[in-house]
Parts: sequence; structure tokens; C-alpha cells
Amino acid sequence: MAVRTRLTWMQEKNLQTYFGGKQFTLLYKASVHEFSAYYLFKRCCDQGPIVVVIYKEHYVVGAYMKTSCKKEEKIPIVLFALEENTISECKISSYVPTELFHDGSRGRNDLEFHINMRKQVMTLNLDTSEKLRLPHMQASPFQECEVFRCEDLLDRRTLEGINELHESLLSAMNTYKPHKNLVPQVRILLLGPTRAGKSSFFNSVKSVFRGHVTHQALVGSEATGVSDTYRTYSIKDTVDGNFLPFVLCDTMGLHERGKGLCVDDIAYILKGHISDRYQFNSMKPITPSHCNYIHYPLLKDRIHCAAFVLDVNSVKYISHEMIAKIKAIRRQLIKCGMPHVVLLTHVDSMQLITKGDLTDIYSCIPVKHKLEAVHKKLGFALSDILVVSNYTSEWELDPIKDVLILSALRHMLWISDDFLEDLTARGNKDLVV
Repeated sequence: MAVRTRLTWMQEKNLQTYFGGKQFTLLYKASVHEFSAYYLFKRCCDQGPIVVVIYKEHYVVGAYMKTSCKKEEKIPIVLFALEENTISECKISSYVPTELFHDGSRGRNDLEFHINMRKQVMTLNLDTSEKLRLPHMQASPFQECEVFRCEDLLDRRTLEGINELHESLLSAMNTYKPHKNLVPQVRILLLGPTRAGKSSFFNSVKSVFRGHVTHQALVGSEATGVSDTYRTYSIKDTVDGNFLPFVLCDTMGLHERGKGLCVDDIAYILKGHISDRYQFNSMKPITPSHCNYIHYPLLKDRIHCAAFVLDVNSVKYISHEMIAKIKAIRRQLIKCGMPHVVLLTHVDSMQLITKGDLTDIYSCIPVKHKLEAVHKKLGFALSDILVVSNYTSEWELDPIKDVLILSALRHMLWISDDFLEDLTARGNKDLVV
């Protein structure tokens, strides 16, 4: 059975962030490996920087050793206390580790801090206790001791794996063909509130394939959005100059009431009646009498997948009116048999989420909570809620962000294929390329 830490996710994340963005690997747990300084050093010496964590009843006390621990060499040590989500720090003198962690034979009363592992007793002098904002701990018992190796979140092996996945996803996107070549390009409709990141997502996708950050679609911060125009964006392959096999369709933003994309317009968009650069009017829904109306759209003009784009930080505050509008649109999508997903943006701006977390973002507790909130409020399956980090202010591409963007795009292409395959199976009368 795997040995697990007693730290909560939040406690571990706070410590990792506090000490410069580290990942922790559990090396020693006293209740498993024995309360013994001998076994502590046997498992933890020469392992690089380490963090020793001592569990008291209501708080955690620890020691951070920035250099590799050697039993008989003095090293600089930082003490810390973690109470709820607050960390207090106290730098102490350099010590030989065996002076501070012992089994009773080498304990000294003049030390700022020391631990008798056999007796499970920790001692802090008065001055150190005050600096850590803790009560004086003369011979105070503790329940558990754990030691972690501290490593950079993104080591060379991790980065190599990310780069391999990045190249694999790029290749898959470049060679993708819609189901039975029924259409030359899959059309993905982006829906969502203003400022959620619809245009930024297109810019990010284009940046990934261009190999540099680009901002073709206008992005703004106004509450009413920056565009009332329907845009269809294709991207050229930089190698052969051909268009990639998908089109991203950007719409006017959704609003709770009044202004914004009219729900009645959605059906016309899905069926391909609306052309590029159509000017929306929230007060006047689309009608067949409009001069740009496409009366006989082909399958290639239709939408094959829809994505609701939401800012991950706004999920908690999404209004009842917006929930009702999204559910109304979902009913139209379901009626058309249209596959649809949620695209959560700005995940990198969430509290305590680091760049290293983006490599396994769906395992992060705060992200899981967001996915569950969307599932509960809007009814989407958890497997259809995707997470991305758009390029908004960066100047350089990041392979970790690229992988999230490409993975979300791949999922949307897959479900678009399901839609086309379903049309084929039903012998749909609209199967006209």
C-alpha cells in the first residue's frame, strides 16, 4: 500500500508555493518507518533539499533544508509553522542535522529547536516560538513526522514528456480528417458570456499552429464585449499552406438580459444559415428575409460541435439568468443532436495553481471543485468539461499551455466526428457536402 502524507492538498500546495514552487516526494513517515532519527537519516540523507514536517494537534511545524542533508555537516535551516493557511517563518543558525533530530543521546538544551524522535517530543526555545507565533513548546509531544524531498515542479524528464505529447498532438491535428471526408472542415461554434475567452481561445489555437503568439481576433475587456459580428476563422498549416481541418466560429457574447446574442438566433447558426461577418442585432432576431441569409446551406456550412466558453473564476458567480439562457441553448443543441462541451478558461489564474499543476490539471482539487460546480449548475457530464489556459498577455509560447489547448481541440474534433457518423447512420437528408 502506498504511503500517504497527512498534509491536506491545501497545506501541501501552500508549502510548495511558499518555498518557491516545488513538488514534494514523501521519503519518510515515522508511523510507518519507525520513530527513529536513525531511520529518518537513512532514508533522507543525500536526497537533495528536504522539508521535515511535524504534526501537532492544531498546527504543523517544520524545517526546510535548502541544501542536501548530510548527517555530520552544518547546513542552513529555516523553521516554519503552518496554521490553517498561514505560514510563519524563522531562520535559525546552521546546524549539523543530527543535533536537531536525535534519539535522546545528542539532545542539547541550548538549541533553538530540536526533536527527540524516540520520545516523540519537540522543543522550541521561547524566542523561536514567539517568532513562529506559537506557544512555548518545552518538551511538547507530537503525533507524526514526515520528510519530503523538494524538487522543481518541472524537471527535465517532465518537460521532455510534455514536448513529446505536444508534437504528437500537433501531428494528430495536422493529419486529422473529418468522418468519411463528409466535410472539408469541422465547424466548432464558440458560445459564452462576454470576456469569458472565446476570441482568446481562437487566438491561442492559431498561436499554437503558427509557432508564435498571435492576436487575429479582437479581444477586449468591456462588459458589453468588443464585437457583435459573427466570425468564422480558418487556420493555415505553416508547412504546406493548406487550411487545417477545422473552423472556429466566434459569436456575440451572451448576456443575462437585454443586449447580447439572441437565443432565437442559435438555430439559424447551427443550421448554417449565417455567413461570416454577419452583424447581430439583439433586438431583432435573424429572419430569412435578411440580405445575407443562406437559404440552402450545405453540410459543410453547418455547425458540427458547440463549446460554451466560461471563465473558471466566474463559475461561482454565474447568475440564474445566465444559467437559464445556457440551458435554453442546450435544449436547442440537444434537439439538433449537436454535441457540446464546456471550455473553462483562465485556469492559470486560479489561486495556488502553478505552472507545474497544468501538467495534470484535472487532478488538482480546486479544478475538480470547479468541474463539479459546472456539472451541478449546468448539467454537463464531467467528461465534457475541458480546461485550458489561453494566451492573453504572454509573448512566448509555452508547451504546457499548448498541450491543454490541443487536447481540448482534439476532444471537440472527436465529438464532431461522432455527430457526422450519427448523421451517416441515420441517412440524414442534410448529408449534402
